[in-house]
Amino acid sequence: MSHFQLAGATHEFIKNDDLAMNYKFDYLVFIGRFQPFHLAHMQTIHIALQQSHYVILALGSAQNERNIKNPFTAEERIQMILSNFSEADQQRIKFVPVIDVYNDEKWQKLVKSLVAEITQPEDRIGLIGHFKDHTSYYLKFFPEWEMVELDSLQGSMSATPVREAYYRGDIMESAFPLGTSEFLHKFKETGTYLQLQHKFLTHDKSNLS
Repeated sequence: MSHFQLAGATHEFIKNDDLAMNYKFDYLVFIGRFQPFHLAHMQTIHIALQQSHYVILALGSAQNERNIKNPFTAEERIQMILSNFSEADQQRIKFVPVIDVYNDEKWQKLVKSLVAEITQPEDRIGLIGHFKDHTSYYLKFFPEWEMVELDSLQGSMSATPVREAYYRGDIMESAFPLGTSEFLHKFKETGTYLQLQHKFLTHDKSNLS
């Protein structure tokens, strides 16, 4: 298992532009819902791009529904995420949509099958992530993928409080890279945002109709 120290969330990132470097991995898999995509997510991808030729983002909760826990569709999240990266880096970021499957074994098989559609059997595949709390137990489901564990995610955050602040009308600019911030400002002007905000304020966890 590899370990990397990740500093506090800032807008500055150390990047290696030498695309001819010898990467340890062909693909690093990063699993998350990215609801929304914040600075700690971005830092993780930058570290992954230093270690791997490609990064596969497994977008959780990718089914076609919206609710206050999952306000953004898979396509919107892809747009949001890519807006924060250069064209060169965008070419190295791949996406697989993972719908919710409420069975750990079936979900594990689904993620592996989706990753296998992009990769080749001989590829060097790893998994990057951070055991932040009990919700990170899924990182142990893929023992065949070498784990790149990120230590001490200082200043990082769960997406939940920034999402809740968003429903109250506040965009926590310090938590987001520029592309995400611009996306959230535009989305805030839509009727969909108003519907989600109403559900949040009335404690309604059901899907938008």
